[in-house]
Amino acid sequence: MAGLLKAFGLDKVAKLGQIVKEHGGLKASLYHLYWTDDLKIGKQVGEDKYGNKYFQNDQYFYGKNRWIIYNPKDGVDYDASMVPAEWFGWLHYKTDKTPLEKAPVQYAWLPDHTPNTSGGTAGAGTLRGSSNAYMPYTTTKPKIESWVPPQK
Repeated sequence: MAGLLKAFGLDKVAKLGQIVKEHGGLKASLYHLYWTDDLKIGKQVGEDKYGNKYFQNDQYFYGKNRWIIYNPKDGVDYDASMVPAEWFGWLHYKTDKTPLEKAPVQYAWLPDHTPNTSGGTAGAGTLRGSSNAYMPYTTTKPKIESWVPPQK
């Protein structure tokens, strides 16, 4: 029977049903899909002090089997700079041990992690309303101005 389901691709439909159930129903799954552009299920391996949750599922391909769900207070205005260094190493396969399994070395001279606030539309707590946002145009007056013909 399982071979017949796989032959017709119905095992994928069963997997979708399991994913929707894990996310809390159709409405919650659609919201999660809007929020993260992906529907995955996996084991939560940890959470950092900023409220970001980290997941792993080794049934997915290497490179896609570890992911992060950003803190919901950031909404869809999340940025990769919101990942602290200790979790960055785990997400990018520099180590197989999470910071909870093997704590990173802490030095007194290391500053606390802060996200890059130069982009986006928020401030220090999130990325909303940044005062040092990147401007894609020049803000200085040009030294040479183009010639405009006189009007008749």
